[in-house]
Amino acid sequence: MPQNASRREMRKLLIRLRMEMHRQEIRHESQQLLQPLQKVRGMASNWQENLGIKHGSLWAVGLVSVLGFLTGRSAKSKGSDGTSRWIGLTTGLLPLIKMVIQAASRKP
Repeated sequence: MPQNASRREMRKLLIRLRMEMHRQEIRHESQQLLQPLQKVRGMASNWQENLGIKHGSLWAVGLVSVLGFLTGRSAKSKGSDGTSRWIGLTTGLLPLIKMVIQAASRKP
């Protein structure tokens, strides 16, 4: 602030400072109000990481395959004894089985 500032310029400067303080107060309060919402958004976007589930989509495919196998009705094929059904289930779950085996071998 210049030393020889007029009263009018000093008032303008004081008003600008008050407006800036008011703006910062509003910004701070709005951030405090929105903080819970931002936490929920963060949890929603990282739900797999928060729950400790890695490869969630692969687990979902495996779960659907197992449920389909357990609740599905067998085809009326004679003499197969569900062998083709077991082969289909195994090939569908093979990526999940590999992942579980690799994860188990990596742990000390």
